[in-house]
Amino acid sequence: MKVVIDVFGGDNAPDEILLGCKKALEQNINLSVVLCGDEFIIKQKIHDYDFDPSRVEILHAPEVITNEDVPTEAIRNKKNSSLVAGFTRLKEDPECAGIVSAGSTGAVLTGAFLKVGRIKGIMRPALAPLLPTLQDKEVLIVDCGANVDCKPQMLVQFAHMGAAYMKCVKGVKSPKIGLLSNGTEDKKGNELTKETFGLLKEETDLNFIGNMEARDILSGEYDVVVTDGFYGNIALKSIEGTAIMILKTLKKSIKSDPFSVFGSLFMKKTFKNLKNTMDYNKKGGAPLIGTEKIVIKAHGSSKAESICGAINQVIEMHQAKLIENIKKNLKVVNVTD
Repeated sequence: MKVVIDVFGGDNAPDEILLGCKKALEQNINLSVVLCGDEFIIKQKIHDYDFDPSRVEILHAPEVITNEDVPTEAIRNKKNSSLVAGFTRLKEDPECAGIVSAGSTGAVLTGAFLKVGRIKGIMRPALAPLLPTLQDKEVLIVDCGANVDCKPQMLVQFAHMGAAYMKCVKGVKSPKIGLLSNGTEDKKGNELTKETFGLLKEETDLNFIGNMEARDILSGEYDVVVTDGFYGNIALKSIEGTAIMILKTLKKSIKSDPFSVFGSLFMKKTFKNLKNTMDYNKKGGAPLIGTEKIVIKAHGSSKAESICGAINQVIEMHQAKLIENIKKNLKVVNVTD
């Protein structure tokens, strides 16, 4: 299996990206990577980091798409960028299972849509990160930012794609699906959620359990949270901000009291586990589900551990035949494109 890597996407490129690739190669004996970016720099780096050359291919692409670039213009005009070259290779090479990029979110989404293409019948692909919950399992948020303006039919498709993901990738037999709203009552929400609620109620092959509130996203009571990208992104960023605030407040409180400092020495492992649990980015990135090939958008600040996790996500999704399962479940959705 090959995975395409945008070596020059992200705040810590290229070093952390390449170190993540090396870690993934060490963990997966049948994996090879296509490294996209400046060939001269990549060759020097992989020599320094002692890569196995037999499992690495370099695709020369000297240009870089930055966060300052307009995504659509960059994808169309920077054809020799590491991201566009990576998408082109992914589209054309049947041996390439997916791509990982920590670059500009807008460019990744635009490139995936224009270069890789959506599954036939899918109105819009959706970003779907996995978050930890109180019940030691994960919850999938669909969508968290790819589509800020949605139709009800799109949210129904998000529910089907999310259910397919949790079934075939995570082994959840009957994923519980909640629709993010401002209350759990059936008639709560705006026009979008009200109409979506009615449509989801009619989907008899989905385990739709009704409206839910944002405070219950991490409760473990739901396997899939369905929302448009606008509110999904707000919910995700709010969770991230709360996690950072809790950790910083805890650290500040401990340092302010000598007894707390002493006591914290006995809880180092507990604090480390807490930090790792709350930092979902360490486990990889957000899959863009609904495209013809697997696309993983890693966080812009990703380091080696996150990149390795993102590569492992591609492998996991490919082996679980996620795209085939989405296509199979798509038949039950009434699509008006």
